[in-house]
Amino acid sequence: IAALLINSVLFSTAIYPKLLIDFLSEKQIISYPACLFQWFINYSLGASEFFLLSVMAYDRYVSICNPLQYSTIMRKTTVNMFLIFAWILPACQVSVPMLLSAKKEICKFHLKGILCNSTVHKLHCVSSRLLNIYGLVVLASAVLLPVLFILFTYTRILVISYRCKGVRRKAAQTCLPHLLVLINYSCFIAYDVLIPRLEVDFPKIVRLIMALQMIIYHPLLIQSFMD
Repeated sequence: IAALLINSVLFSTAIYPKLLIDFLSEKQIISYPACLFQWFINYSLGASEFFLLSVMAYDRYVSICNPLQYSTIMRKTTVNMFLIFAWILPACQVSVPMLLSAKKEICKFHLKGILCNSTVHKLHCVSSRLLNIYGLVVLASAVLLPVLFILFTYTRILVISYRCKGVRRKAAQTCLPHLLVLINYSCFIAYDVLIPRLEVDFPKIVRLIMALQMIIYHPLLIQSFMD
């Protein structure tokens, strides 16, 4: 939980001040390097969140499904390795397209959206098929696989809890809201990554609502898993 809170603080520090400045300004301006940095923070911390939630799900799975082996499996060294992996791997994955984008020439200077996200690719003079494919690979490894793992662990927890009448209702009240918020947040992430690649031009109000949903769901997801 502490790691998720740190992740949330870093995300808020990198995203919210710039958003507040933009809302209070007549013109929303950001330099290209700053935009790439915001893009890096947004996606690396977002991916880290899924890995951290996977670690939490595994911790709960072991504590409920293998309580006698919990102290052996979830040792302090193991947990620290999981946490380091959850932050280092996404940072490395996201840094590759960021560095490649920094070297590409830009021909457009108007970004559709309130955040620097995958739409940065549309600023480039020449669209890169390599960056598009790499983004989909990162989406699968950093979002899809962790979500599937969390769904598996929570399903196992619900199955085992269903056999115990005393904890059946409590387990359902705890796990189902977590899964609902997680799935919704995952869909918003997938939308954020896929829409620029599909070259679908949504109305401005739709893009604004979806961007705000991304910002709102980030702290909501943290709060959900803390309950």
